[in-house]
Amino acid sequence: MASNPHATPPTLVITGAHPQLYSQDLAPTAPEGRTWGAFSLFAMWMSDVHSVGGYTFAASLFFLGLTGWEVLISMIVGITAVYFLMNLIGRPSLKYGIPFPVAARMSFGVMGANLAAVLRGIVGIVWYGVQTYFASKAVQALAITLYPAAADYTHNDIFGLSTLGWLSFLFMWIFQLLIFLRGMESIRKFIDFCGPVVYVVMFALALWILSQTGFSSLSLQLAPPAEGSSLTHMANASMLIVAYFAALLLNFGDFSRFSRDERAMKVGNFLGLPVNFIVFAIIVVIVTAGTVQVFGEAILDPVAIVERINNPWVVILGSITFIVATMGINIVANFVSPAYDIANLFPEKINFRLGGLITSILSVLVCPWLFVSSPHAITIFVSIFGAVLGPIFGIMIADYYLVKRQQVVLEDLYTMSPEGSLYFDGGWNSRALIALAISSVFSIGLSVLGATGMIPNGGDWGWLLGAVAGGAVHYGLMRKVLGAVPVVANA
Repeated sequence: MASNPHATPPTLVITGAHPQLYSQDLAPTAPEGRTWGAFSLFAMWMSDVHSVGGYTFAASLFFLGLTGWEVLISMIVGITAVYFLMNLIGRPSLKYGIPFPVAARMSFGVMGANLAAVLRGIVGIVWYGVQTYFASKAVQALAITLYPAAADYTHNDIFGLSTLGWLSFLFMWIFQLLIFLRGMESIRKFIDFCGPVVYVVMFALALWILSQTGFSSLSLQLAPPAEGSSLTHMANASMLIVAYFAALLLNFGDFSRFSRDERAMKVGNFLGLPVNFIVFAIIVVIVTAGTVQVFGEAILDPVAIVERINNPWVVILGSITFIVATMGINIVANFVSPAYDIANLFPEKINFRLGGLITSILSVLVCPWLFVSSPHAITIFVSIFGAVLGPIFGIMIADYYLVKRQQVVLEDLYTMSPEGSLYFDGGWNSRALIALAISSVFSIGLSVLGATGMIPNGGDWGWLLGAVAGGAVHYGLMRKVLGAVPVVANA
């Protein structure tokens, strides 16, 4: 192996790698390409959390029948679990310098990993469209503030959006694409800026709400009290937090591969997840609960709150901030992963940038505004897609830590030779596929039953139960067939 100085970022050349499995975008990151320190990861998580979509999801937890204090505690428990899980999934990619689609080859086989990548890619495409739609609402508010006559173009309907809505959506679509096409190093610099900037407006908004209401709003309930034990409903809310991060709980390796070392990864994750998310949660609780007293109704959309203040400068500053923040999460969570996932399908023909272009085009075709048409739509969507991705997470974790015991032959990730340890049956690990099928039926079933009200809040636990089931079945099958013998390390 040798460094390839012409790759961006620098990668390792794998001698004899099969062209169906190898490209500069999928190759292991070289030591000189590991430029992400703790701050970059911290800023990445700020970009992921500080978005209109993230705010709206967090605010929607109030409609589970919990008080402000109970929502806050639920968020703290959920995000702490996410921190430990994120470190687990990030370690293989950190060690070998590989993105998620390549890491999935360890458990699913060099060809079977395509299935896991496609499933993750679909989620990223849909969620990218949703976040772009949320940001476009801020663009629309900004346009009307700067040019009031633009409001005349909001009264028609073209496939669910007004004329101004479509123009705002397409503006966000193009702007994000231009940033993405500049590559990963430019993305890192952009999110270093995006992450912190939204705190300026969110802190100001929280202080303004407190000046109007004091701390009394924290005891408010925005929905009828939930039946049964409050602890049970708080546990359900915590699991929804985990499900919200289900997508990045798979592909965090797309970023940890660029981390300087494990300490930088853990420190960045700790600051960006528990610490940052708790601060953000406090702001969400204060602002959402306070809107009831200030405006007479619960407002879940921070852009709508800013508009209600009726100060054009506040609207302009708030709208620009939310636009930048949402661009940050879209690039982090919903552009990078599908771009790698699509490139992984055809490395010879599709590179990272082309994969991102395909992602952006598909995100328009799914009409994302349909997913957020009701107050409960986001929580239902989060719980269901979490149930789909949970089993994949469980299989990958069980395989890396229990079956392979953190030891993999790096070259075998890129070979189609039948002698390769990850070739399995024609490139597919049938045991991993069986585990995925069994656990997915189980977890998706729980989510569907919970979403339709046939079982109380059962869908909230879909991700966790699916991950545990997937990992347990996979480990059982692999141990029975292979004796759980680890492959020899060569990294």
